[in-house]
Order: sequence, then C-alpha cells, then structure tokens
Amino acid sequence: MKLNTKRTMLIGLAFLSICAFWQTYDNIIPLMLQNTFGMRETVTGVLMAMDNVLAVFLLPFFGALSDRTNTRFGRRMPFIAVGTACAVAFYLLIAAADRKGSLALFLIALFGALISMGLYRSPAVALMPDLTPNIYRSRANAIINLMGTVGAVYALVMIRLLSGRTDAATGRTDYFPLFGSVAVLMAAAVAVLALTIHEKKVSAQVNREIAAYKASGAPDADAVQPLDAPGEAADSERKPMAPEVKRSMTFLLLSIFFWFTAYNAVTTAFSRYAVKVWNMQNGGYASCLLVATLAAVAAYVPIGHLSSRLGRKKVIFFGIALLIFCYAVASFVTGFAFWLNVMFAIIGIGWASINVNSYPMVVEMSRGSDIGKFTGTYYTFSMAAQIFTPIFSGFLLEHVSYRTLFPYAVVFSCIAFLTMTQVKHGDVKPEMRKGIENFDTEE
Repeated sequence: MKLNTKRTMLIGLAFLSICAFWQTYDNIIPLMLQNTFGMRETVTGVLMAMDNVLAVFLLPFFGALSDRTNTRFGRRMPFIAVGTACAVAFYLLIAAADRKGSLALFLIALFGALISMGLYRSPAVALMPDLTPNIYRSRANAIINLMGTVGAVYALVMIRLLSGRTDAATGRTDYFPLFGSVAVLMAAAVAVLALTIHEKKVSAQVNREIAAYKASGAPDADAVQPLDAPGEAADSERKPMAPEVKRSMTFLLLSIFFWFTAYNAVTTAFSRYAVKVWNMQNGGYASCLLVATLAAVAAYVPIGHLSSRLGRKKVIFFGIALLIFCYAVASFVTGFAFWLNVMFAIIGIGWASINVNSYPMVVEMSRGSDIGKFTGTYYTFSMAAQIFTPIFSGFLLEHVSYRTLFPYAVVFSCIAFLTMTQVKHGDVKPEMRKGIENFDTEE
C-alpha cells in the first residue's frame, strides 16, 4: 500500500487556491487602503488583522458544519465550490472598488471575501485526511504544503508582472489585471479538483485498498484505520473523546499556539529588526526570508518520509530544537554576516518539521467524523497566536528594546517544547501502534 501522490496533488489544488489568494491579499490590500483610501497605519493594521479575527470564529464553525454535511458531492466539496465561487466574485469586486475609489463598496467586498474564504478553508484542508490513510498523512501534508507554495509563488509572479499598470483616469495603480489572473487560477484549480476528485467514490476506493492491505497481513496493517465516509457517523453514534486523548489534544493545541507565537513574532518584525539592529539596508533582509522559505519547501517531502519512519512527535521535537538553537544564536548577533543564511535555512527546515506533522497529529486524535471541526480548531489556535503575538512582541520592541525579539521567540519555543512532552497520542510510529485504538478514530 502506497500514498497516491497524483490524487494528493489534486486534493492540494484547493489549498493552492487559498495560498494564491492570501499571498495577493497580504501584499496588495494594505497598498489599496493607504494609497487609494488614504488610511493611516493603525487603521490599516486593524483591517488587516480582521482576517485572523474572523478566522478564529469561522473556521471551526464551517469545519464542524462540513462534518455534518452529506450530499451526493460529498461533505467538503459543496463548501469548497461555493466558497471559491463567492471568494472569486468578491475578490474581483475588491479590485473594481479600488479602481472606482469607492470605500463603501471596497469594505463590503473585503468582508465578503474574508467570509467566503472562511467558508471553505477548513473543509479544503480537511479533504486530505478524509481521503488519505492515517499512516500517510504526514507525507500527504508535505505535498499539500508544496501545492500551497506553488499558489503563493504564482501570485508573487503575477504581482511582479501585473502590479505596475497605471489607470489613465486616476493615475493610481490598476490592480484589476492582477486580481483577475489570481481569480482565474483559483477558479481553474477548484474546477479541476471538482472534476477529478469525487469524495464518496475516492473514499470507498481507499477503504477497499485498506481492507485488502489489512487482509494481506503486512507488519503494519493493524495501524491502518478505515476512512469515515460522509454520513456514516451520526451525531448520536459518536463516542466522546477519551480523557487521555483529550488531554493530549489540549497540550498539542497549546503547543501550536506557542510555536506560532514565537515564529510569527520573528516573521512579522524581522524586516524592522534587520534594519535597526543588523543595519541591513535596501531590502537585504528579504534574502534571509527567501532562504528560509526555500529550505522549508525543499524539506517538506523528505521530512514527510522521515516522519513515517521515526514518528511525528520526534520530528516535531527536532524542529522545535532547531528553532530554539537558531533563535538563541540570533539573540547574540549584532550585525549581518553571510553565515546567517545557513541559520535561516535551518529555521526553514525546523519550521517544516513542525508544519508537516502538527496537523496530522490533530487529525489522528480526532474522530473521523470530526476532522473538519478539529481542522478549524487547529487554525483557531494558530490564528489566535497571530493576533496575540504582534501586539505583545510589538509592545516589547517599542518599550523595551528590539533586542527582545529573538529571546522572546526562544521563550515561547521552549514553552512549546515543554507542552509537547505532554502529548501522548496522535503518532503512528511502530512502538505506538498497539495502542492506536485509543486514538478513537474508528467509525
């Protein structure tokens, strides 16, 4: 039994569309707010934080709602299709409002786009574990992350090629061609997904493969759990999560909050830190971030394979340890040197080690019929960290010193390491397979 790479890449098309959207959103919306509508930094920051605030509430809600959905198209695809269609429409309306200079229309379109993205993000991410055997979810998650990177890179290329056009009537940058190019990608990606992946047929096919594998008597056959098809588990039939599993889930979610608190503080403040502390000018800081990103991308698939051999938890510990080491070294650096690129590559590998495995661990502990709910919960904790950390770390940067940035990241990474020691479930390494029934993932 092997991971179906082609099918996983097709499933990843939904995440590709999501990442293309957010890459453009994060880069262009602040420019629109300031250049078209004359908003100051504070108001711009508040509006830019709204996506995280809305996500805290919308992602668990729509994730849980998709768990309880059962249509002939499956439980996730209706949300993905409708959400994408609405997001594309509002997305284009944002560009039209900016071109027209209508603030009211812009804000309506902005919030419509954010709600539309909230509608399908959790179902889109939950589609992978829905259709992937549990022992291959770390490898599959690595492929999903790569597909997301493709979407983000496409958006960056389009920004480079199409964001220099000027509207002759207003003299401002015309972003409609850029938004149109990304909208086409989003629509095309999800159309291909809908045409090639039929949830119920794929789920039944994978379950037949699992049954055949278990019947073969392979050494790890007992570790493979059947997929929970849409509509199979009614609410009244669901068993409560075992107390020991719930405890592990709680500590895992806390760990997610803490390592995002550390990592996001560095990524959001590094450009300013590099200028003020390391005296890096002319955008030189971007090379460090690029090295980290490329290293993470290169590491995704190898880490997925390594995790299947060593176990997800060990690889996460390895990733956290790499981050702690690099953050600690950076705390004592007073100026940029070329060797720091190596350190940022290690940071990228460390983050990939965490990122590839944390979500599959959440899914492993959830019941199959609750994957959407816990996908939303995963994002609730990561988004909450991204709301909290810019404020708290920003306060320290402003009122104490910019030199607090990396020690701050060390502290929260260490806390994440400690909370992970209390996570006893969610792995699929051989020595834990005997107790896999305690993960409560059966139908």
